[in-house]
Amino acid sequence: MTAETVGTPALAAALDADPIATAREQWVGHGWAEAAPGMAAITSLMRAHQIALARVEATLKPLGVSFARYEVLMLLRFSKRGSLPMKLIASRLQVHPTSVTNAVDRLESAGLVTREAHPDDRRALIITLTPEGRATAEKATAALNTEVFAQPGLSTRDVEQLVEILGRMRHRAGDF
Repeated sequence: MTAETVGTPALAAALDADPIATAREQWVGHGWAEAAPGMAAITSLMRAHQIALARVEATLKPLGVSFARYEVLMLLRFSKRGSLPMKLIASRLQVHPTSVTNAVDRLESAGLVTREAHPDDRRALIITLTPEGRATAEKATAALNTEVFAQPGLSTRDVEQLVEILGRMRHRAGDF
């Protein structure tokens, strides 16, 4: 499998043209030339997200975790004690607390984390990585590193440029 075909769905081979390029031409043809490049960029970004997420989820599925749950496991794995307050997890992952609650519920059901009352704030919860959760995080990371992250479907130079460009976009949006 080459870098150009990694993560390419079978359907793409049947298409005779890039549908986003075609949409861009339509945008221009309908008098929206100013917006056409932005539409193509955002639509391409959304499609690339779908492709990348499908690859990540396919890699994680045999381990019984989604990418959202993997992120929680890794955040706990990188913490000094292997535990963090639920509110801090949501903040660091930049997601709504409800999303973290759902992920933690599933991780707890699978025996990968535990949930305890915070010793100083009875309204807060501490989430702790279990030994099984640590092992799952390590297996998942090894799989993702091999099957996805080391082979993103772009050259090293393109990856670095993409990270830089998306970093600027995120910064301008107030992400950091």
